[in-house]
Amino acid sequence: MAASPINAAAAYQAVARLGTGGAGGAESALPNLGTGATGGDFSSFLNDAVKSTVDTMRSGEAAAAQGAAGKGDIVQVVNAVTAAELTLETVVAVRDKVISAYQDIMRMPI
Repeated sequence: MAASPINAAAAYQAVARLGTGGAGGAESALPNLGTGATGGDFSSFLNDAVKSTVDTMRSGEAAAAQGAAGKGDIVQVVNAVTAAELTLETVVAVRDKVISAYQDIMRMPI
């Protein structure tokens, strides 16, 4: 079975949530990675991805603030900040690909 980009992105998000402690267990964090017959559409997937990104960034900021105040466990602070950094890098990479695709479309002859 070939991996689709949507399934790969959903799996990546699930792993990122597991790494930051955002989910209670592996079963609740892993999305349904079926063949698309579950009825989810792209807009809801994109909305969930943006919400997950914002939540990850907020938890990273909160952990960094706790670490700066000396109230947080250093391991949790490092994990949260690393997850936020990885999320930001992923968002920038996706943005770059979307811009590149838009530019390619605009260069197509009519």
